[in-house]
Amino acid sequence: MNNSTDVIKKVLLTEKGTRLSEEQNQYLFRVAREANKIEIKQAVEALFKVRVMAVNTMRRKGKKKRARTANYGTTASWKRAVVTLHKEDSINLI
Repeated sequence: MNNSTDVIKKVLLTEKGTRLSEEQNQYLFRVAREANKIEIKQAVEALFKVRVMAVNTMRRKGKKKRARTANYGTTASWKRAVVTLHKEDSINLI
């Protein structure tokens, strides 16, 4: 993946993400499923001009959805990244 915006889909603003950013200087991102940790680190450093110390990733399985029939569908699976920044850096999300 060449473009940073192709790797980082969006910043996740959740209760857990807010708590992590305040207490541990960690931020949550929804990333491309095929992106690896090195690409995620380079994309965050390029987009936000910060120093990344660590990247943890997890694949989130899609949920079952049903609409008034016996047949189930699923939402799309996606990948989440927890990015730890250097203690002197931060990202202003608002």
